[in-house]
Amino acid sequence: MPSSGYTVIVHRNDALTSRQLQVPSWLVRAAVIAAAVVLVGAVTLILTYGPVLAAAMRAPLLQRRVNQLTRENARVTELARELSDAEARYTHLRGMLGAQVPAPSGGSESQLAAGEERLYMAPAMVARPPTRDSGTRATVARPPTRDSGAGKASALSVPSRWPLDVPSYRTRGMVADSLSEEAHPGIDLAVPEGSKVKASGGGVVQRAGTDSAYGQFVLLQHPSGYQSMYGHLSRILVSRGDTVAAGQVIALSGNTGRSTAPHLHFEVRKGGRSIDPTTLVGEGP
Repeated sequence: MPSSGYTVIVHRNDALTSRQLQVPSWLVRAAVIAAAVVLVGAVTLILTYGPVLAAAMRAPLLQRRVNQLTRENARVTELARELSDAEARYTHLRGMLGAQVPAPSGGSESQLAAGEERLYMAPAMVARPPTRDSGTRATVARPPTRDSGAGKASALSVPSRWPLDVPSYRTRGMVADSLSEEAHPGIDLAVPEGSKVKASGGGVVQRAGTDSAYGQFVLLQHPSGYQSMYGHLSRILVSRGDTVAAGQVIALSGNTGRSTAPHLHFEVRKGGRSIDPTTLVGEGP
């Protein structure tokens, strides 16, 4: 009786005879078992080392990401140091101007009260001395007078002089009224509290008192429909109806009204409409 197994016939296309191979059953079973073992081993290897290989492939990408985060962290550290230096300079400046400086709270700009401003540095502006035209003496400040007639008329003049004789810093300029920003009809000049405020031109004190926004203020009436306004004062040295000469001390600067630091609000009007004071008054010598 022939043994159990499998016969494999091999025939070439151009041959007249075929070859027969006898494969025992045990050999076939052994081959199947071996193939199954190899397949199971391959699957086990993939499941075991697949994550390791995937992680190894991601390693260069992760390293580049780490390097990028390291650079960004260094930049953040540098910006924090610069911010700290800026806050220190801001605190020092406000201290020089006599403001009450609270301890830094680390708050953001959005935490400021409505209408509050931050003081920033700008080029210093030096007061311009009275001009000396040929054959004309510089105007000398004199006490307020209530004289009428020719003497009073001769003291009146259009605003043309810088209202301060100490260096100042412009912290805000003129701003037109808009939906995004509140109107600001003059310029703000940061100076130490108690600095002398001088009349920009000869005029009559139309109003002198206190306002919720301007604080203590003086409003002068000049010829040709001009007016000049001086706000956030600490002391007023003139009264309503006084006639003052150009360059005369009319008040001392302060921090009254809606103000975040000592400064002078200087405003010039023409026919009731605010104009840029620098178009009439020079900032430099």
